Amino acid sequence: MDRTLRAHRQLSREQRQVLAEAVFNVGLWRRRLGFHLGLPEAPAPALLYVLLQRLVGLPAEDAARLVGLGIPPPLVAGEPPSLALRYSLPDWLADHFTRELGPAAEDFCAHLNVPGPITLRVNTLRTTREALAERLRTEGVETRPGALSPFALHVVGPKPNLYGLASLREGLFEVQDEGSQLLGLLVEARPGETVLDLCAGAGGKTLQLGAAMEDRGRLLAYDPDAERLDRLLQRCARAGLSHVQVLRAPPEGVLADWVLVDAPCSELGSLRRGPDLRFRIDPATLLELPRVQRDILARAGRLVRPGGRLVYATCTVNRAENEEVVLGFLREAPEFRSLAPGAGWLDPSCVRDGFFFCAPHLHGTDGFFAAVLERRDG
Repeated sequence: MDRTLRAHRQLSREQRQVLAEAVFNVGLWRRRLGFHLGLPEAPAPALLYVLLQRLVGLPAEDAARLVGLGIPPPLVAGEPPSLALRYSLPDWLADHFTRELGPAAEDFCAHLNVPGPITLRVNTLRTTREALAERLRTEGVETRPGALSPFALHVVGPKPNLYGLASLREGLFEVQDEGSQLLGLLVEARPGETVLDLCAGAGGKTLQLGAAMEDRGRLLAYDPDAERLDRLLQRCARAGLSHVQVLRAPPEGVLADWVLVDAPCSELGSLRRGPDLRFRIDPATLLELPRVQRDILARAGRLVRPGGRLVYATCTVNRAENEEVVLGFLREAPEFRSLAPGAGWLDPSCVRDGFFFCAPHLHGTDGFFAAVLERRDG
């Protein structure tokens, strides 16, 4: 998409937006569009025609003219008969969500086809949520406070160019889903503690932990991807964090007050963030990942001091990667016990079966799971 837009610089901003939306939505809705055509595999102009006629609501003649079709093709009427076709999912994935969520699967899948909000996390080392909202307003960006995280602002209105804002360059905020912010809050890190982010990635939650610690204490960040750690260092400098220690090798011998394991997962909770993600997932991954997650969690447990705590988190909707991994760990490590997540501050709607759980159809966030585990003292 970027290459195409760069090659057609004569397009106006509105034309660029229309082009992006057309490509995005044809890619996202391809299975439902094929159903209405009666063709599982159909050429792109025909798919775009169905999108404009059935989902956007243009008259058939106008839709056919816009996509270059001479005669509007006949369409299959009515709603598709299966969850997979209604919400344009691979059959195996629709079946998976039905097993995981039961009657709520329909609502969940519907929300996967609605773009998620652009959510910002205020950097409390630099400013407050109220001051940031006012600053953004002067830069032409309207926001509203998040309902679940005290640090969240949702962008209201057209999608802005956030990366062109001086407020971002000054480190006043980061782009971070509200559910992801809640995961960071489950690590109730305090100034002066030793905190380890074991799967740091590019460091969104590391930055959040550093702000919670007021840039005081020992904050360690490890990820096997060296390029991500390099980006983390750049983001730390922008955010005003000087005490983050990037680890280039897996940590050994650390005894931390808090360990965060934002584990690699199947990422089923964030499918609304891209039109093609659902079609690129290998179903075998859902069977292979729990072994990797169990290994990482066992390693993390050895890095928690007695009396310290561990947060295991994923962005997927798959009990084999979530509850079953945690319960297996607790059987193997009896020195740990499970705690109620966010006791005293977390919205009760974000707790399911004693674990943290949020989802687009319930909270407007991406889908996340987390468990808070405490190592017994002595």
